[in-house]
Amino acid sequence: MNRCNINVILRSKNIFTGTSDNIIDGYIAIDGNKIVAVEEGDGYKELLSNETNFIDLGKNVITSGFVDTHTFFTGYVIFNIGVDVSKANSIDGCIEILKEYESTIDNNATIFGHGWNPEVFENSMAIEKLDEIFPDKRVIIFSVNRDTCLMNTKAIETYQFTPDECYPEAYWRIMKEYLNDKNFIDKQFKEYMQMMNSRGVTSVKEMGFDDYYGFTDYLEKVEKNKELSLRVSFMSQPVGQEINIAYGLKMREKFNSDFVRFSGFNRMTDGTVASLKADLLKPYECLKNVNCIMNIDYDLIEKEVLLADKYNFRYSLHAQGDGAVHKVLNIYEKCKRDQGKCINKHAITDMEFTHPDDLERMGRLGIIAEIYPQIMSLDLEDETKKMIEKNVGIERGKYFWNRRKMLDSGVVVSCGTDLPLMITDIPESIYHACGGYFVDGGQPYNKQNTISIKELLKAWTLGGQYNCGFEDKLGTLEVGKLADITVLDRNIFETSMEEMRDVKVCLTIVDGNIVYNNF
Repeated sequence: MNRCNINVILRSKNIFTGTSDNIIDGYIAIDGNKIVAVEEGDGYKELLSNETNFIDLGKNVITSGFVDTHTFFTGYVIFNIGVDVSKANSIDGCIEILKEYESTIDNNATIFGHGWNPEVFENSMAIEKLDEIFPDKRVIIFSVNRDTCLMNTKAIETYQFTPDECYPEAYWRIMKEYLNDKNFIDKQFKEYMQMMNSRGVTSVKEMGFDDYYGFTDYLEKVEKNKELSLRVSFMSQPVGQEINIAYGLKMREKFNSDFVRFSGFNRMTDGTVASLKADLLKPYECLKNVNCIMNIDYDLIEKEVLLADKYNFRYSLHAQGDGAVHKVLNIYEKCKRDQGKCINKHAITDMEFTHPDDLERMGRLGIIAEIYPQIMSLDLEDETKKMIEKNVGIERGKYFWNRRKMLDSGVVVSCGTDLPLMITDIPESIYHACGGYFVDGGQPYNKQNTISIKELLKAWTLGGQYNCGFEDKLGTLEVGKLADITVLDRNIFETSMEEMRDVKVCLTIVDGNIVYNNF
């Protein structure tokens, strides 16, 4: 090995390579964008030169870069769109801000805003007043709590959704406008990459509605200009139209590099147990003979999955109830297989409430799990336990968030956040998925379903890269693999769960380049 070619050497007493559960006291050497040495001891001294950036990280944990396998940049960015109205404490104050902003945009442009706080002023008079001031302009102001918005009649008529329906699956109607505002998107995406890098994320699997409404042109440009500090695999989620195989074929041919790749298709099935929209194998305890209050078109889902599979595209289906997971697996069983396992790396996302028999079937079929290990950060202990007991009962409730059974059944587990529902935070995910705690602490819930810190790290790294199809190049710290590396600011294997959420990322490397440094 020529020491003159070594760009970076990382030294630590706690290197987690992901190839085993062993922790290495040693060093990692990087030449260009590749790892050229992962060794125990102090052999790095022979590799040092005047050109080497040597970083002694003490006891800080070094691991492969993290992968968030379920993100929506296009939903995240909506909360920075247009003008900030957060300082308005009334609809009249909000209108004054909008009027000033109107003078700065094109005459036919939609007046977008963000930062409305429903707790400061309600929307009871909003439509009437917005109609009065902006009768011929479309006005949409998104709330800070991310579950509603202010709209005038012109916007409701144009975009065909209401403040009560202000959720991501409705946004496709406005995406062509804001995703093609190049200056806005460029600034927002670069800040998004920086934010994800600061959390140790080096790769994401992004969900893009339909044909992504022009965003792929932007991805092509920033990749060509070598401006990406985040590897992006993206999926098409049919929302405004049914599955578009021709688009998939075009994207697969166009985007197949180490930084941008088309990853297939994605679709929702059911909803949450709390909302009674989860599809259950047995009826809800609180509703006689009702397994789901939604009507789910499984025939359409099966048609799309089998069509995608025919063209060797993978499909991720978002399923939360044990009935939905069961029916999704029935569909996947009809896909092309080799030695019993699906060949196209199909996946199931979320998997809030599952039956152990289906997790075993999932392992046999080779279906990937995309879990949300931070999901308990959204819930209070007492309220959630009462909801579970009311809706599915104590006995069935023991199958909530059963990640232990997934791993024991041979399922490849990867991790996502449904960002912006949650923002990627691996130490927080350890607190919830390994500790079993809700956001307010208390007692661990379903402790028998939790997994170890090392198992969760593997899910955030190798599991994620396997999901994205990069397991041969990324996901573990091995000689010859691309240098995507994350460093946490302490030894998490000796950190108490009470202090785990205080852990931060202190260094992130993507393709051999330091993209975040707070060491």
